[in-house]
Amino acid sequence: MQVASEVSPVSPRHPLAIGDSRRLLAIVAGQGIELGTFFAHVRGVAAQLPAGLHAINLCEDRYRFMVAFCAVALRGQVNLLPPSRAPAVVLDVQQRYRQTYCLGDALLDALPEGGFLLPPELPCLAGEVPQLADEQLVAIGFTSGSTGVPSANPKTWGSFLTSTAQNLRALRDLWADEPPSLVATVPPQHMYGMEMSVLLPLLAPATLQAGKPFFPQDVAQALAEVAAPRLLITTPVHLKVLVESGVELPPLAAIVTATAPLSQALAADAERRFRTEVREMFGSTETCIFARRRTALEQAWSLLPGVRLVPQPEGTRVHAPHLAEPVMLADLVELLPDNRFLLRGRRADLLEIAGKRASLGDLTRKLQAVDGVVDAVVVQLEPEPGHAVGRIAALVVAPHRDEADILRDLRMRVDPVFLPRPLRKVAVLPRNETGKLPRDAVLALLRQ
Repeated sequence: MQVASEVSPVSPRHPLAIGDSRRLLAIVAGQGIELGTFFAHVRGVAAQLPAGLHAINLCEDRYRFMVAFCAVALRGQVNLLPPSRAPAVVLDVQQRYRQTYCLGDALLDALPEGGFLLPPELPCLAGEVPQLADEQLVAIGFTSGSTGVPSANPKTWGSFLTSTAQNLRALRDLWADEPPSLVATVPPQHMYGMEMSVLLPLLAPATLQAGKPFFPQDVAQALAEVAAPRLLITTPVHLKVLVESGVELPPLAAIVTATAPLSQALAADAERRFRTEVREMFGSTETCIFARRRTALEQAWSLLPGVRLVPQPEGTRVHAPHLAEPVMLADLVELLPDNRFLLRGRRADLLEIAGKRASLGDLTRKLQAVDGVVDAVVVQLEPEPGHAVGRIAALVVAPHRDEADILRDLRMRVDPVFLPRPLRKVAVLPRNETGKLPRDAVLALLRQ
């Protein structure tokens, strides 16, 4: 059980946000909110929060999420960021941490019993610029569960300050002298959404658009609400929909994407379609962002300043200025000169059957490339009793193809020992808000 950490009285303290009180921090329903007003909202909400050690921040409105996140930290409480806002997931997180309450806004369908609902008009309270100590534990982020049970990852304010400064250096060349406007399709509870759409406008000269647009026309409208230079923060799943929709977007300084592998073809299509650069970021809930690349033109990743990778037999150890200690990831890498590297999959994704080798990632890409397949995923099941190796299985979205035809076409691309059995057609894959596929949800569909 983890609780709010004690903070040393000599720990350096830093403001919740940079800039003077008149800096434009956010656009909410077309109206600008200055930094001074934000600070007043944070102080006002902090004064009304319930007592407790932890708060699960479920706010849908991105500005209210930001206010609530900072207010919770200002009270000395810890923000819990579950991998999903599904009631069962929220309840699980709530039961793992004592003295935990939920808070949300009016956009939520329902708030768990005993939760704190932000008032329609946020309270304001005068006072000094809110500050936090570097050592203060401000958040615990949870992995998506795409490879198993979600794990908890504590984050201090000092680590966020350092990682955000790195992210700013990785993106700064995308806009000119004017502060960028940020529109994000990824939820702020996800660590990538937290880094790019909450911490970046707080700790860099940037303006936040408070919505969470989903459909292509909503994205276009959100971008039209804000001033240039515009930065679209999204995921490969959302980017694919935008490219295929035919929607026209206002001029963009760049598109930033993460959370799942971005194909070179999709990156190139997006750059042509929207006449801008697509920059892919690489990281995890455990590490935060630590590398970048322009996927349309290169396969290798460039490490952010101060980051060092140490390959291990089962993955890669990540050393970074914002990490208190190295973090072990399951990803396998090939180091290149000039602080660059190539991803080589994960040890757990590597398959060896009948003396032949393949990877789940490569099999998934080949299945997705079959004509008529809209989306797909390949997994390995747990071994059955008496068997040393688990079967290969797949879910596929292909409205106009039947399963036998898909398998026949796939047989032309992969060795027969790696053909998925079963291969099951579904209407849609159980992707979460960032496009990832929690393993338990995939297995549940395969069992049906």
